[in-house]
Amino acid sequence: MFEPSAPLILFIALTFLLAGFVKGVVGLGLPTIAVGLLGLSMPPLQAAALLIAPSVVTNIWQLTGGSRFTALLHRLWPMLLGIFIGTLAASWLLGSQPLHYATSVLGIALVAYALLGLGKVHFQVTPATEHWLAPVIGALTGAVTAVTGVFVIPSVPYLQALGLQKEELIQALGLSFMASTLALAISLMHSDTLQQGPLFGASLLALLPALGGMFLGQWLRQRISQERFRQWFFCGLLLLGANLALRF
Repeated sequence: MFEPSAPLILFIALTFLLAGFVKGVVGLGLPTIAVGLLGLSMPPLQAAALLIAPSVVTNIWQLTGGSRFTALLHRLWPMLLGIFIGTLAASWLLGSQPLHYATSVLGIALVAYALLGLGKVHFQVTPATEHWLAPVIGALTGAVTAVTGVFVIPSVPYLQALGLQKEELIQALGLSFMASTLALAISLMHSDTLQQGPLFGASLLALLPALGGMFLGQWLRQRISQERFRQWFFCGLLLLGANLALRF
């Protein structure tokens, strides 16, 4: 049972302020940072449930913040559909049984990808490859989401390999994370975690610091160059991957 106290509420607010700021700067990181820090003071399932409202609203803000929404949706819908199918299928197959070390392995893969990016090793997805690769990437991302609660692998490397510009990439990430969040919320409906009144209320209250942090992060992102953004993007992935890799 979730029993909020004043110190816990303050800790939740500061956690979502930081997570929202990172998301505002590089377009990702809110789930990983929030669940990672909240896991210090509550069960992982409660932390994931707290994440639902801030994640949904910040992703809506992120995916509607650019001018390419319709074009990106038309281009990415096979991947988004794959995310839904992969998340729900993996949740149904695995149930509540965790896969040990899955999150750590995911973190190692993310660190390796970030180091390649910082080393300016470029990956590119051609239009012909994108046609069949998008639903596969989506399904794999959904399966990883169901197992770890993290949305970034392999969708983030795939989107980055499409050669999108800074604001296009941010908007595409918002679309991907929105699909993952909704699919994860549906899978959590099988438990009674989301039905707890105090937990649902705390999730709504967490919106305020998350939105405040995201506003500050976006303000900073708009004042940096494409190359600086690229560097910060991969540094963010490196830190997120290291955080995941150190979990046991």
